[in-house]
Amino acid sequence: MSALNDRFARLAALKPARRTLAPLAEEARRGVSVDLPAGSERLAQLLGAVPQQTRFGEHLGLRRWFSESIGPEAPDGPLDLEALRLVAPGAPAVVADPQQWLFLDTETTGIVGGTGTVAFLVGIAWWDAGGLEVEQFFLREHSEEHSLLTALAERLAERRVLVTFNGKTFDWPLLETRYRMTRSIRVPEPRTHLDFLHPSRNLWRLRLGSVRLPELERHVLGWNRGVDVMSEYIPQIYFDFLRGGAPDPLVPIFLHNQMDLRGLAGLAARVMQVLSDPEKHGCDAFELYGASRICERRGESKRARKLYERTIAQDAAESDELPEQASRVARRALALMAKREGDHSAAIAHWEQLLGTSREGIEAYEQLAIYHERQARDLRHAVDLVREALAELRRAQRAGLIAQHVHARARARFERRLARLERKLDRESSLRSRELLAPNLPSSALS
Repeated sequence: MSALNDRFARLAALKPARRTLAPLAEEARRGVSVDLPAGSERLAQLLGAVPQQTRFGEHLGLRRWFSESIGPEAPDGPLDLEALRLVAPGAPAVVADPQQWLFLDTETTGIVGGTGTVAFLVGIAWWDAGGLEVEQFFLREHSEEHSLLTALAERLAERRVLVTFNGKTFDWPLLETRYRMTRSIRVPEPRTHLDFLHPSRNLWRLRLGSVRLPELERHVLGWNRGVDVMSEYIPQIYFDFLRGGAPDPLVPIFLHNQMDLRGLAGLAARVMQVLSDPEKHGCDAFELYGASRICERRGESKRARKLYERTIAQDAAESDELPEQASRVARRALALMAKREGDHSAAIAHWEQLLGTSREGIEAYEQLAIYHERQARDLRHAVDLVREALAELRRAQRAGLIAQHVHARARARFERRLARLERKLDRESSLRSRELLAPNLPSSALS
């Protein structure tokens, strides 16, 4: 019951503090001011923020320029379009213009989403004069939402490449919903949307485990944001303010939003370095492996093969090695790409290094058996490989290294292959015996 009461209290907090609801929407549309929470003026003083006016009324606005960079420096020229299309396939050429990039991050009344969730603080940023310009829009009261959304739409019209971290899943769908619910402000349409969550997962999750933005800032960009407000507390702090609470606890939320935007800009620049020229920018084996995976998934096989080869070479040279499974995945990818390109010698070399009880090792036995049966025409070697594979499967099962259903399917597959190979081998042996007994007869007569 207390959870239900708390939910109703949150909804009540979104209502105007001292006015009836009926005239509020119309007053906001006419630009008439409404009563604000008691701490609104104090909040503006603490932040150095000022009210911003639009045709729908006011909201609180704040601008800050950060000269120091988190991570790589702001780009001073066009970006690598091919690398960008690894992040957003089919992106238009405008995406390569860094002056068109607009970073976006929101703080909301809930972390799940839905039509009842409101973005009460929207932060945007863009590269400017070698630094990062940050602008924040804040709802002092719910009826200011139309004004905030109008100001945001104006900025999105100026810079058409939207850049987020998990914004495709949360921030942007939420804002689109809020625009539609106004029924009076058209939903902005960015030319393209770059989301750096998934590239970051590919590049750094294997090494870090967590790809939360603060973790990436610390371990990838080398920057520690220090004391930070916990995200799960942010909605309640805002509700307390709407109910007349002190504005001071909101200040860390503004700082949190600014740090998210700065971290996003630094992370985006680092991802672009890795994807555009890994060798030039000193990528380690983990980053090379992640870039290889991204290229492979986007169909860039030639580039992926080159990066996988460098991954394995660098992994062997570094003390901080890739996990064994990642190294096997890289070598398996190289073997398959070499096979598709007809480079059988390279494929065989990779498969032979993979042999063992792992999933990739069992697959290597199968691929080598196929090669020796169909390409090298060496049935005896193919039979030996299949028998070795069955022995490895038994060892893997006894050691608990393979699931029962996986083991059963693989064993059945190898047993069928073994039976077929042995039949072929018997036919060949029989044919050779007949040739020895009647060397002058044509082969058609012997068969």
